[in-house]
Amino acid sequence: MAEARPLPPYHPFRSAQAKERYLDLYERRAKQWPVASEAVTADTSYGPTFVRVSGPAHGPPLVLLPGAGSTSLMWVPNIKALSGPFRTYAVDNIYDYGRSVYTRAVKGADDFVRWLDELFRVLELKDAINLMGLSYGGWLACLYTLRFPHRLAKTVLLAPACTVLPMGVAFMFRAVLTTLPCRTFTRSFMRWAFADLARGGAADRAALTNAADDMFVASQCFTRKPFVRPTVLTDEELGSIGIPVLCLIGENDRIYPARKAVLRLNRVAPRMDTEIIPHAGHGLTVEQPETVNRKILEFLTRQE
Repeated sequence: MAEARPLPPYHPFRSAQAKERYLDLYERRAKQWPVASEAVTADTSYGPTFVRVSGPAHGPPLVLLPGAGSTSLMWVPNIKALSGPFRTYAVDNIYDYGRSVYTRAVKGADDFVRWLDELFRVLELKDAINLMGLSYGGWLACLYTLRFPHRLAKTVLLAPACTVLPMGVAFMFRAVLTTLPCRTFTRSFMRWAFADLARGGAADRAALTNAADDMFVASQCFTRKPFVRPTVLTDEELGSIGIPVLCLIGENDRIYPARKAVLRLNRVAPRMDTEIIPHAGHGLTVEQPETVNRKILEFLTRQE
């Protein structure tokens, strides 16, 4: 069997210059984090995982998983509210953009679940963890909930990718175009996927342009790797979830029809709390942050 090649010192970036370019941008964006935080790098068998920790030292843990093509910094609009009562752990996905560095391939859902469980143990999180994910992170959160429900108190799914319904063809096609070396495709996709934000004021439109440009820069700086596609869970899997779960979906989500997704969840997993967020799409955490923050906190602090 051939020996694995040693990783270059700039891995997972395309070059040393690409690494410097991306990390400079990352640190500039990190200055927008609105609360005190501690940067933690947790060693796992899949590689060092970067986690931004905020909130009271003895608060109940709340782990935040980002969407695909995003990092822990996507939680800037929400972290101040969430870090009031909770000790928040905002994670850079081991197999995506950010400061986490994968040292072995993530080939499927089982790898992601194992990585998360290792991460929680390295962080010394005891049971009764609260777990929340947006889009791709929502899919990962649901997978972990199925495998290790005894480790969790509650789970929050924000517009989870697939999980409930297949992703629409238009969403997938436009997302694939963002992998091309053309900034226009990324900006077009973001304006389409986050249409409610694009219709906002000048500040909202500027934030959307910055997010699109950040994603484009990241795509040019990181090496390409196989994408682990999210899956739709079966009726039996969704119905078997026994811990409290909240699922929020923006009414204008482009990933799949919000009402159709909620109808399926109400049918196969009636114990799950579901709600559609008005005037929001796939970016509900930034399009309607106050509403989303309030509903998350009401759910997580509710006595069951």
